[in-house]
Amino acid sequence: MNLELTDEQIALRDAARGTLSRFDSVAAAREALETPGALPDIWPAAVDAGWPGLVVAERHGGIELGVFEAMLVAEELGRTLASVPFIGLVPAAALLSAADHDAAGPTAEGETRPVYLPACPPSPRLDDGVWTVDGLDGERIPAPVVDRSGSDVTVTGTVAWVPDAPGADLLVVVATDDGRPTALVVDASADGVTVTSETRYDATRSMANITLDGAAAVVLDCSEEEIAGAWHTAQALLAAEGVGTVDRALELAGAYAKERYTFGRAIGSYQAIKHELVEVLRRLQNARALLVNVGWAAGASPDDLPMAASAARYSAGHALDFAARSLINVHGGIGATWEHDAPLYFRRAQLSRRLVGGLGLAGDRLADECLARARRTAPRPEPAAVR
Repeated sequence: MNLELTDEQIALRDAARGTLSRFDSVAAAREALETPGALPDIWPAAVDAGWPGLVVAERHGGIELGVFEAMLVAEELGRTLASVPFIGLVPAAALLSAADHDAAGPTAEGETRPVYLPACPPSPRLDDGVWTVDGLDGERIPAPVVDRSGSDVTVTGTVAWVPDAPGADLLVVVATDDGRPTALVVDASADGVTVTSETRYDATRSMANITLDGAAAVVLDCSEEEIAGAWHTAQALLAAEGVGTVDRALELAGAYAKERYTFGRAIGSYQAIKHELVEVLRRLQNARALLVNVGWAAGASPDDLPMAASAARYSAGHALDFAARSLINVHGGIGATWEHDAPLYFRRAQLSRRLVGGLGLAGDRLADECLARARRTAPRPEPAAVR
């Protein structure tokens, strides 16, 4: 496994950082707390940068890169708390491209914006094979259901807290058709579709609750592995975004620890602060290593992707929670005030840890994958001798 970024990957990361540097996203995040909807429109810049076509095949006009390259962009989005509809875009674009749907080309060009409605594949330890989605009250509920009447296909169900759903043109829905997972495309403005925008904690995070009531749908020609891969891609993107936010929080905390003096010494020279910042760094490096593992699994070992993505999501989410709290702690009393930027990172951490199944589900999935692998590889006991 090569752990070094290629020249092309470095160029992509630096280009993303340059694009986002044109926007003061942190200041916009603060303004949005006072004035909802005050965020800058970064979507045109994202289109110019080619992000909608990152994972779309070249035959559809895309760049045809992989999950790891998309994670590099997500990491830069996390560093700046930028409000770009990226988490919901990439898995949706990948499914449209894999199915050779007509919308893949307009998606790559940025003319059409699809959004992925996340559905979690069944856990290895469960035999019922139920695909689940986020419910309104935080519980897991069954995925939407497909209904067929002749050649007509409709879908019914609810998916809550969908990232990047407001303003999307197409909904890429994962539903069950006679118990089997099926990916479908639904026009966001179609009859039977209700998209209710929501804002919780983090004003930079666009979300919506979506209700489908017999909405007309088009079935995508995707395999179950491709459909499950969309879920794991969303997990990986949230992990990468979290790593970017942790990296920036550590930079801010470290800089303040060097410039803030008390009792004639920089506070960074005190053991309590040093140990806390080192712990942030340890968690950051661990999560970043797990991201590299996701990139490897997505390209070279798809069977390892569920475990790799779940591990990265779990590690990065907890790292972000710790780093956001540490950022406030290092800044002392002022770090907890409304006027300071530190609480913006804390808001991002607390909402991110709950999206797309949340850290709890990622941890359960990781444990289930480990146990399932252990059972597959464990030697079978010798039968007892019969006397």
